[in-house]
Amino acid sequence: MQLVNEAALCSNRIRRSNYITHQGFELLNGLGFLVTDKQAHDLLNRHTVSEAQSLQEALAAMRMNHGHYRGRLVAIDPHRIVSTSQRVMPMKRKQPQEPSRKMVQTFFALDAQTGQPIGCGIGSPGANTAQATMGLLKMVGPVSKDALVLADKEHFTERLIRSIAHNGDFELLVPAVSTARVRAAERSQTYLREWAGYAVAETRFNFAGRKEKYRLISQREGETAASYRYKSFLAISEKSATELLTEMYRERWAIEDFFNFDGAMGFDRASTFNLNIRYGKMSLALLAQAATHDLRKRLPKPYSRWNATHLADAVFTKMDGDIRVKDDAIVVTCYNAPQELGLQNNYQGLPAKLMSEGINPKMPWLYDYKLDFRFK
Repeated sequence: MQLVNEAALCSNRIRRSNYITHQGFELLNGLGFLVTDKQAHDLLNRHTVSEAQSLQEALAAMRMNHGHYRGRLVAIDPHRIVSTSQRVMPMKRKQPQEPSRKMVQTFFALDAQTGQPIGCGIGSPGANTAQATMGLLKMVGPVSKDALVLADKEHFTERLIRSIAHNGDFELLVPAVSTARVRAAERSQTYLREWAGYAVAETRFNFAGRKEKYRLISQREGETAASYRYKSFLAISEKSATELLTEMYRERWAIEDFFNFDGAMGFDRASTFNLNIRYGKMSLALLAQAATHDLRKRLPKPYSRWNATHLADAVFTKMDGDIRVKDDAIVVTCYNAPQELGLQNNYQGLPAKLMSEGINPKMPWLYDYKLDFRFK
């Protein structure tokens, strides 16, 4: 729970070596003390990649049941995270204008209509983009079996596309890499004008040396031949070309909004490249993001629109309080909480509220005590 709290606070660490505890608040992290860096490392190191993936799958199922996903559009993205690992790693640029740095290759999937993450994975020398993405889609399957997957240009690989086509569970829309064959196809088609400066065409496309043919949808922008600009997409879907390009693919931007909005919770940095530790840390960060999302839905504007860093600074770290035990409950008294947040309405009398929703109010990480709040 301490690691989950650190993610919610967008902090690298709140550890015994650099934090003064007061009045038992460390108990709310699930322990009678604050752990050190080594203890956090050892905890994560005792768990496997498979266990972290199972945690993500269980969390996604719970979020699906709580209406966090619509399941119609799923955006996937190969997201690079700056790493401070001491191991020898290839140096890459996150942006063309930035210097090369050590990067951890991660893969994310989220519901493009709600902007909420479904799961994530990590690339490694033993798992290329196609392999890592296929593993990620297995995690997405129970949540969104018939979804249209909105991919990135890095997913334009014959192996990944053939796997999705043969599997049959997902539809796919992926930008095509501008190879000589794709450029030739773009310029040889007859385009249907949709509106001024925009036209669409479609043909069949196969990868070199392969017989399987797929839909290649091309869009042309510009009014004169001298100003034409082309962009093509490979589609495994029966939806119309216009609907796919002009209505659905633009929803893929939701995944960039997620990284900008919640990236500081642990999806923008990596101190180690041990796979089981990275999987564990990112899976716990997904727990923090889910809890913060539920809290944000209960907050008024503008609080509900703030990104994770702003929310942590303004709400999670700016309140005074004390803690005491009364009967079978741990009671936290919060002072000077902004009235407009409405926290009193949602959290005072929390055990009774949980019981009314059929939820056991005893907290396993608090030794089966109940948790209640007071606001003064």
